Amino acid sequence: MQASRFLDPLVDDSFKGFPHHCEPLPCSSIGQQCWNVLAGDLPLPLAVIRREVMQHNLAWMQNFADERGLGLAPHGKTSMSPQLFRHQLQAGAWGMTFASVKQACIGVAAGIQACLIANQVFADLDLQGVDELKRDHPGLRVIFWMDSVAQLMLIEDWRQRHPAAPAFEVLLEIGVLGGRTGCRTLEQALTLAEWLHDSAAVQLMGVACYEGLAATGDTVQDIAYAQPLMDLFQTVARACDAQNLFDSDEVLLTAGGSAIFDLVVTALKTQLSRQVTGLLRSGCYITHDQGTYKRMMHAVAQRTGCGSGLEAALEVWAHVQSCPEPGLAILAVGRRDVSFDRDLPIPLWVCPRASRELQAAPPDWRVTKLYDQHAYLHGTGPAHAALQVGDRIGLGISHPCTTFDKWRWMPLVDEQYNVVDAITTYF
Repeated sequence: MQASRFLDPLVDDSFKGFPHHCEPLPCSSIGQQCWNVLAGDLPLPLAVIRREVMQHNLAWMQNFADERGLGLAPHGKTSMSPQLFRHQLQAGAWGMTFASVKQACIGVAAGIQACLIANQVFADLDLQGVDELKRDHPGLRVIFWMDSVAQLMLIEDWRQRHPAAPAFEVLLEIGVLGGRTGCRTLEQALTLAEWLHDSAAVQLMGVACYEGLAATGDTVQDIAYAQPLMDLFQTVARACDAQNLFDSDEVLLTAGGSAIFDLVVTALKTQLSRQVTGLLRSGCYITHDQGTYKRMMHAVAQRTGCGSGLEAALEVWAHVQSCPEPGLAILAVGRRDVSFDRDLPIPLWVCPRASRELQAAPPDWRVTKLYDQHAYLHGTGPAHAALQVGDRIGLGISHPCTTFDKWRWMPLVDEQYNVVDAITTYF
């Protein structure tokens, strides 16, 4: 895969939100077109990223990791944007995390030199893909998760048919009862670690887990959920170290989603007989949100005293397309455009038609329903009654991952909503 294909592709009017009948443009030249979202230069609905807020988030999260002696391997599946991967690496990230070999291929094409695949890899095509990536990119690290002997058997079967392939770097994954993947008990984990250490097909490089599956934003509940998992995580790491089951002088310990990442710091700094590199894998921080992760960040700030922390950079703008009855406005935006899996969109701004003047949306305004292309905006008071067809509404989102995957491109805007750059996505 050529880097230019992903880092600077052509964007054209087949991309939702790109100006109608505009000639195709390289992504890198979009910021030179003097477009302004509030001037009506781009068709709505449109997802935008506020550049200055994003830059704040990049610096804040990297500083959080640096101050605690940890590396950052952000989860790329949040945005699947090569341009944003570059921003994260330039801010100081150790590498990137992905959910699949295909995602990792795109990341490597964008210049990433260290990849975690936070999933079980075992299919022939995927193992071949990892092997080819490493052969085509000398020095590249691709490290994936292991949680069963059955997975190991499939890997060993593939390697028997490809004896020249080097051993795969892997991490032993720890999970929770009723959760997703990962070993549930110390006995299960150590038995698998012995198998991995004895196998010529893999090299055991460390331990991984994901602690955010049941995060609520309630500190008492979240500690009660995460602490037993992290205790097991540390116990497994220490036992593997004591039994010399790791196949490297450097042990990777990784956890940390986007919700309760502060609760894993101690475990990622576990003292072993060899060098430990702790890696946080938070991904949503780059744009954050106005819903789920805003609530989670409030709890993180209370626990750590880190101030306001991350801020929401991702917005979706839409027209008021109809005012059919008092207290109801219909917006021309829907499930095809904005996330709805964790809360509905949050009204942030109103900008009257033919104006660039932003006004804060009243606190009683609510999006109550989403259909494929329509949103129901309810409200009371004179501000809602004054809405007219053609007015623009800026929406905050909850859960950035499932907004990113609805857009093939997004403009980056400054504080006046001038388009200053752009990104593309590959889902």
